[in-house]
Order: sequence, then C-alpha cells, then structure tokens
Amino acid sequence: MNPRLQTIKYVVTDVVAAALSYALFFSYRKIVIESEIFGVPIKPEYDEYFFKSLLGYVTIWMSLYLLSGNYQNVFRRSRLKEFVQTLVQVLVGILILFFALILDDTVIDYKTYYTYFWVLFTTHFTLTYIPRLALTSATTRKIHRRIYGFKTLIVGSNEKAVEIVDELEALKRGSGNLISGFVSVENHVEILSQRGIPYFGTHLDLLNVIDEHQIEEVIIAIESHEHGKLEGILNALESTGVMVKIIPDTYDIISGKVRMQSIFGVPLIEIRSDLMPAWEFSLKRIMDIVLSALAMLMLLPVYVFTGLMVVLTSRGPIFFTQERIGLHRKPFQIIKFRSMVVNAEALGPQLSSEHDERITGWGRIMRKFRLDELPQFWNVLRGDMSIVGPRPERQFYIDQIEARAPHYRYLHRVKPGITSWGMVKYGYASTVDEMVQRMKYDVLYIENMSLLIDIKILIYTVLIVLQGRGK
Repeated sequence: MNPRLQTIKYVVTDVVAAALSYALFFSYRKIVIESEIFGVPIKPEYDEYFFKSLLGYVTIWMSLYLLSGNYQNVFRRSRLKEFVQTLVQVLVGILILFFALILDDTVIDYKTYYTYFWVLFTTHFTLTYIPRLALTSATTRKIHRRIYGFKTLIVGSNEKAVEIVDELEALKRGSGNLISGFVSVENHVEILSQRGIPYFGTHLDLLNVIDEHQIEEVIIAIESHEHGKLEGILNALESTGVMVKIIPDTYDIISGKVRMQSIFGVPLIEIRSDLMPAWEFSLKRIMDIVLSALAMLMLLPVYVFTGLMVVLTSRGPIFFTQERIGLHRKPFQIIKFRSMVVNAEALGPQLSSEHDERITGWGRIMRKFRLDELPQFWNVLRGDMSIVGPRPERQFYIDQIEARAPHYRYLHRVKPGITSWGMVKYGYASTVDEMVQRMKYDVLYIENMSLLIDIKILIYTVLIVLQGRGK
C-alpha cells in the first residue's frame, strides 16, 4: 500500500471534478439562463476571466476538503462514509458559494436561484462522488481479498488471543488486519507460536516492537486475570498513533460500547484517538501559522531589543537550543532567548527555581514577562510545536515523571505548546513533583481540546505576560 499515491489519486480526481463542475455550470449560465434573460443566444467565452475564476473555484473546494480532513486515512474509507462525507462537503460548499457569489446574479425571477443551486449541487456532487466511490471500492475489494491490509499486532497469547486469530482467519472477507506477530502479557507463548505467528516479546517491549515492525493496528486480547496490566498497555500505546482495538466482554456489548465497523467483521471496541474533529485540527494549525507569523512580524522590535540585552548583559550566544520531546515522542530542538549563564548544566540536567543563581539579571526579567519564549514562534511555524499545548520536556525528566505517573505518555498525543492550561493554572515547575502536579491540567486540556479552549488560554496567557506574573 502506498498512502501518498492513493492520496494523490483522490486529490487529482477532486481537482478534475471541481474544474469540470465549474466549466459545465459556467456554460449552463451563458447558454440557458443569460440567453433567456437577454433574449438572444449567448455563447460562453473561455477567456482569461474564465480560467481565473475556474482556478479560484477549484482552490476554494480543495481548501474545504483539506480543512475537513478529506485526505487522511485514505485506506480506511468506507463507501457509506464516502457518500455521507461527500454529500455534506458539497452541500456546505455550494451554500457558501451560493450566498457569496451567486446571490447577486442577474436572474429572471427568484426561481432561477433554485435552478442555479440544484444544477451546481447535482453537477458537483455527481462528478466528485463517482470517482471517489470508484477509488474507495477498489481499495475495499483489495482489503476483502487480503491484497491490502494493515500490519496488526496481537497483545496477548492465551485463549482470547487464539480466539481472535481464529476469527480473523475464518472471515470470508478480509477485515484489513494482517497479523504481523504478537506480544505476551504472561509468558504463555506456545499456542500462537505453534500457529506460525511471530513472537516479538512481552507487552513491556510494545513501543520498540511497533516502531521496528511498523505496526499500524493493535488488538488487545488479554484475559480477565490480566486486566491489571491493561492501563499500562493503553498508556504505552497513547503516544504511538496506531489504531487500538480491544476484545469486548458481554457487558461491553449489551451496554452499547461496541460499534460494528463492518457487517462481516469481528466485533471489537475501537479506542478512539480523535481529540478534535479534523476540520478543527486544521483550523488550529492555520491559527498557529497566522498568529505566529503576525507575532514575529509585529514583535520584531521586541525581538531585536531582547536579543541586544542578552548580548550586553552576559557573555554567550543570544539563543539557547535544547532537545525536547514532541508529538508521538519525536525529539526536536526548542529555541529560546538565553536566560542563563553559559554551560548552566555542566553538571547535568537541572530544573531552574525562582532563586536560581544560574539565571542572569536580564534573564529574570525575560522570564517574568516570558520574553525568553518568543523565539518558539519559529518552532510553531516549523510544525514542531503549537501555540497552545502541553509544555515539552526533556527525556531525562520524562523518564522520572512516567515512573510516578505513567499516563504522562498521554501528553504526547498532541503537539507541545508555547503556553498551556498547566502553565496558566500552575506556572513553571521547579521539581519533578511540581511537573506531576501540573500534568493534570494538561491532561484536562487534552480531554477537552477545542479552539474555544485555546482562545481562552491565549487570553489568560496575554494577561499573565502583561502583568508580569511569570516566574
């Protein structure tokens, strides 16, 4: 499977559909509507104005598709979902275009508007949906025939694990799960090993196994007496980005927790990883880019002044870079204005405190007004960070935090941020204990993520900066 190639196919068909839709609607307006209005035959002219309008039309539609997450998980699309998603996208897009561009057209009477709407809607929906349906159907057939599939890891090795393997293999139509191997919770590995399924180690090796074998799905098939390990397993999987499913018990089924993904599939509970709708994540990223670019432009005098003060008040470079851990545990280099003396951590990693002698005089002022964080807008533009999100930490301290609070891994499901709910409510942490205390606010943020929450956090952050309440 080649996700990039599949995405390109969807993009190309959508671009062609939008272009054809506009060309047909443009011709319809000239040949039918305008000819009737002016009483003489009017032929459409495909001039420079036409092609500029066509380009704008296509751009609007592709932006809408990108914002709605249309090109994510291109191999996991169902035909029913494809129909509903296309219907909603086209309906919303046509309504926007209708009120923005068409409502002030010259018409015979108000009925012409209804005609415009239905002609454009029908044309665009038909031309968009048919190619999408063809691509999705082709993928679905290959999944059912087990030509395509997702590398799947089984967590467990006892009766339930054997049962789920038997059910997946017995399906007449493939579910998309291609079993790569299994890890055990207890060391009973003989049954699955005898079936020829590779053994990759224990559940403690999950992260390494997923990375080494490029696992895309994990099915948790543990016994009732192993449920004490479930929280640790889920915590380990939080930051991986893989799809996680778990075998339900009878209570899960009758309580309505199990949602069928396919009529022919095995009933499993899918642990949803969607923190916000795709369109909201897209708007969050757009907001990050726009606000960061504006901040770096408008605060340019502040950048220059702050940098000069760093040079004039202490020896050493203007900027300080350090490796931090970001989304899905990927390391990146965070950048700040240097607020400490050079080689401040010559004796090893150390957290700063309010009366830390390593902090320069100007550094204390910068930290009070959080000026040292301003260069991180560049990290946001690069895509390493978001403006709002949990503060990134070093691996040295992450190991200590996770030893006390394993669910810290949950924070790696989102991009780290310049500011966060934890920073607003708690501030900087000077000990690992304080980091653990601050973490609960970041977990609450992730559980309640929305653009509205981001805006509230930004407002409170600005107030803290203007009042000099940083530390």
